[in-house]
Amino acid sequence: MADRALDAALMARAIRLAWRGQYSAHPNPRVGCVLAHGEQVVGEGWHERAGEAHAEVRALADAGERARDATAYVTLEPCRHHGRTPPCTDALVEAGVARVVVAMTDPNPQVAGGGIERLEAAGIPVTCGVLDVEARRLNDGFVTRMTTGRPRVRVKVAASLDGRTAMASGESQWVTGAAARSDVQRLRAMSGAIITGAGTVLADDPSLTVRPEQANFPACASQPPGQPLRVILDRQFRTPSDAQVITTGPVLIVGDHTQESSDAARRLQDSGAQVLGVDTRHASGMLAAVLAELGRRDVNDVLVEAGPTVAGAFVEVAQVDEFWLYQAPVFLGSQGRPVVELPIERMADKVSWTVLDRRQVGADQRLILTPRQHNEL
Repeated sequence: MADRALDAALMARAIRLAWRGQYSAHPNPRVGCVLAHGEQVVGEGWHERAGEAHAEVRALADAGERARDATAYVTLEPCRHHGRTPPCTDALVEAGVARVVVAMTDPNPQVAGGGIERLEAAGIPVTCGVLDVEARRLNDGFVTRMTTGRPRVRVKVAASLDGRTAMASGESQWVTGAAARSDVQRLRAMSGAIITGAGTVLADDPSLTVRPEQANFPACASQPPGQPLRVILDRQFRTPSDAQVITTGPVLIVGDHTQESSDAARRLQDSGAQVLGVDTRHASGMLAAVLAELGRRDVNDVLVEAGPTVAGAFVEVAQVDEFWLYQAPVFLGSQGRPVVELPIERMADKVSWTVLDRRQVGADQRLILTPRQHNEL
């Protein structure tokens, strides 16, 4: 009979391993694997980068012959299809493991229970559902994309105690301190794409890049293999050709489909930007089209770093999964710019949130919130 406490302890170890790929594994899921004989760990591994060995293969290589008759603890159902690497189920069967413990099934339709079926058909018993909540948290974006077709959306805002993100003039450097800005660098690194508006680009000329020297990545975690895709919402393709978002990495500029063949759009393409035309008449349709396009591009997690108009549009059309608020212990005054622009006139129309996490980040407070369901009001 399986020892539930031991299964949970070793799965927790596998989950900690998986987190090492939080900045580098996307668009693949973050996965960890531990091989053990009872309490004795004989091999372990985690998935570092897409196209490289999966967690199970790395753990088997670490264990060598000791993998035979071991129990494999895997945070996500082993794959059974040929992608850029061979099926992990075949590797586990060939290594002669005696049992497999899986935290959660894979929502990818190419796997979706097939990995477990393959193992059981080979005579290997499988236990599923050990620490499944913690395992899902590893890959919320991947699960969202596989089940809805769109990435998971996080909106990040830095604000004062009186709910202002900038002075009326637009001056905003710096509302929060160095520790919060370092935290945002790591948040960017977890994201496959960063969305902002043309107004922010024209006003601030941000690069929206990940700067490792500021991120203070944990020593055990791999750094991202490249920069996230920067996505500029720019109806009339007004972004300057020499904007930092264009000169510092991949960028997609989304404008109105009637302007996609304009001189302005061609100018941006000649500068190295990708251009996408969508119907921009309604914010809901425009944002849905952008997220669907990013889903097709295998983006799991999107970070919205924008002014109150774009941030408010995402909130208004209910396309926010998490809201990250960095709040500084300062006042910017009643003339400052708000966190979001929302056309709310009645208390009954308020947008409510549930606090998932609250912690101190340097001198500032960080809140992670999720939209509150109507039945929670």
